[in-house]
This record gives sequence, structure tokens and C-alpha cells, in this order.
Amino acid sequence: MSIAFPDGFSWGVATSAYQIEGGRHQDGKGESIWDRFADTGRMPESGDIACDHYHRWQEDVDLMAELGVTAYRFSTAWTRIIPDGAGSPNQAGIDFYSRLVDELLRKGITPWLTLYHWDLPQALQAAGGWLNRDTVDAFVRYADVVSTALGGRVKNWITHNEPWVASHLGYGTGVFAPGIDDLGSALTAAHHILLSHGRAVPVLRENSQGCEVGIALDCRPSQPASADPADVATNRAHDGFRNRWFFDPVLGKGYPTDITAMCDERSVFEQPGLPFLRPGDLEEIAAPLDFLGLNYYTGVEISEGDEDGMGVVLPEGPNQPDGYTEMGWEITPQVLTDYLQHLDEVYRPRSIVITENGASYSDGPDESGVVADHRRIAYLDQHIRATAAALAAGISVRGYFVWSLLDNLEWTSGYKQRFGLIWVDHATGRRIPKTSYYWYRDFIRNASRLSP
Repeated sequence: MSIAFPDGFSWGVATSAYQIEGGRHQDGKGESIWDRFADTGRMPESGDIACDHYHRWQEDVDLMAELGVTAYRFSTAWTRIIPDGAGSPNQAGIDFYSRLVDELLRKGITPWLTLYHWDLPQALQAAGGWLNRDTVDAFVRYADVVSTALGGRVKNWITHNEPWVASHLGYGTGVFAPGIDDLGSALTAAHHILLSHGRAVPVLRENSQGCEVGIALDCRPSQPASADPADVATNRAHDGFRNRWFFDPVLGKGYPTDITAMCDERSVFEQPGLPFLRPGDLEEIAAPLDFLGLNYYTGVEISEGDEDGMGVVLPEGPNQPDGYTEMGWEITPQVLTDYLQHLDEVYRPRSIVITENGASYSDGPDESGVVADHRRIAYLDQHIRATAAALAAGISVRGYFVWSLLDNLEWTSGYKQRFGLIWVDHATGRRIPKTSYYWYRDFIRNASRLSP
């Protein structure tokens, strides 16, 4: 017995602007919150050069063409398009992405463009960032500028990548840029990010006729560590803050009432309720989507006290036990199948695209220059099979994107975490396709059938 992927299934790779581009001070690019975060010592390395994709993009597109992917998910840097976030567009930045899109199309690779992968212009952050409702309007204008320039050629749009990360890690715990540590701020930022998504959807459709629009939500599916009522209740809270707070409003269910009640119980805001919520906001956030993007890496067990955390995650490093990646995340492919079924049953999205899935392993070149990353191959194989199992169950999954094309700047982990199919020497920029690159290439060539 074998499982067929549907005709037109998108096999891709994904990257983000800050993590790969570099070219920080070139061609009018402005300062982002991540530039400031690095400059103030909050990161081990900066994205000033990163993978130098800004200068080596043609080489990278050639590598994608050789890989045989049918789609490439990338993000535009807001600061390259509108350096201060709200002023005049920067034609040099627009031209860079225009050249990239043209080359992708010439090589038969469909561009999937993400507008926001966390790199807010620092000028907007100085005015409050995502805590300021005016940033919603600035984002919609940015979406308008990009889609006006590229909408005739780009037909797959993602408004935001992982709003939970941008809001909770950026404004709730402060471990990511801009470094604010306050739950109320995280929920406020999340709302404005989601509102900007909803308001941008019709703009993208107007400027890019016949396009498809979605959002990439990350998830951390969880289960209680035991049947103890405290663990069960904590798991429900974790799922509320981590998953439902984003999936529910985007897919038309509003904010989860149990979590809003919990906010009141904890006096997260000075007055009961959600002070950032205005009439009509939820209707705008729930703008109909053509696809739901899902970023999946791992599932977790939750014990009492973990509702605002990540579950059990081991410290980062290369000496993980079997069954864990070097990010300290457990390898749980079955949870991907289960969560796809959950999304289909609860929300009924038109379709789902796995917009990110991958694993960090630090394997480097051996004496003959081969990067034999067999653990990554095993991880990808398991998760592609998990995706196939969801398809076999009748769930409309129509794309799978490996994170990532390149070993890139993994935010506050610097360059030590390597998710790429291509090894990058960050001192020289040299690229070496890994064994997993060739495995994925061969898999794509034969992807019409997958033996279970």
C-alpha cells in the first residue's frame, strides 16, 4: 500500500529576511528591533551579515533549483521596503525583492512571500511598537506597498509568521526583541498583530488578483503529564495561552473565554476585560483565509505551573538523548498528525500548509567535505509521513516547507543552531549541501508515492 500526495502539492523550503540576508547598512535599509537587540548585547551574534543572502541570492536560488523544490517561502524586510516603517518606500529595497521573485519564477519556483517575520522597524518601536494601535495602520500600508509592487507575480501571501513568538517572547518574557517583560503587553501586542493581519488580507487580495492569503501560526500541542486535576487544568491553560489565543480569533471563534477569565483573575489589566479590544476588531481578525499556515516542531507534556511556559524542554546543545533535537525539543511526529486532525475538526480551515518543519543538528563537513546529517533525514522522513497520514485521513494539507534552506542566524541562539539543508560557513559564506539536501531532492522527484 502507498499514499499519494495530491497533484500540485507544494514542496518547499523556508527562510526569513533577518536570519539570512545581511546587508544591514546597504541601499537605504533601516534599523529593526533585532538590529537594536543585537547592538545592545542581547544576542551572541548579529544579523549584519548573516548568510549574506543579500549578495548571494542568485547562488541560493540556483541551489533551490537544483534541489527541485516547487516553492520558496521567504520574508521581506520591512526596514528594507520602508526604512522607518511609516515614511517613504525605498525603491532599492523593492527592487531587490523584485529581482528575487523574477529569478524564482524563471527557475520554476513559486514564491510564497511572508510580510512580517518579527523584524519591526525600530522607529515604530520607539513609538510603542505593537503596543501602539497605530502600528496596525503602518503594517497595512507596508502590505499595500509590497503587494502593489509584487502582486502581479506573487500569488501566495502570508501576513505574519508566528504571532505568539513576536508577542509573548518579545513583549511577554523579553527574551526576544524588543525585550519587554509583561503579560498584558504580550496580549496587547498579539491583538494588534492579529488585527493588522485581518486588515491586510483584503488589501493583498485587491493588489494581487487571484492570489491566496494565509497566516503562519506556530503551535505547541500539549497533553497533561498525568490525570491529576491540577495537571489537566494547567494543560488547558497552556493550550489557551499558547495555541487557542491565536487560532480561535483568526478562525472566527474570538478569544477563548477561559483565558480572558484567567486574565481577570490574575489582574493582568487594571480593569476586567481586554482594554485593547474595540468593536469590530474580531470580525476583522477573522477575515476568511485561503489557507492556514502551520509551523510545527514538537509537542509537550504539561505539569502544574507550566501554563505560560514551553513544557519540558531540555537545554540546548549537541549532547541530547535520542529522540530530541539540539534545540532540546522532543521528536513527536505523531503529534503532528493528531494536531492536523484537531485543526480540521475544530476550525475547518479551507486548507492547511505546513509552513515550517525541521530540526537543528550541528553536523559539519567531514574530511572529505560531506555533511552527513542522517538525524535530520530521519526527522524529516517521520514528519513527512505524519503529514501523509493526515492526508490519508482526508485532511486538506497542500504543502510542506522545510525549515530551513540554509544554516542561518537562529535569533538568540546565534549561529550554533543549524536547521539548514545547506551548511554555511559563516566566516566565508561558503555553502555545502548536506546529505539531507540530496535526500529531500530525491524525495521530491518521487513524491507522488510514499510507502507507509
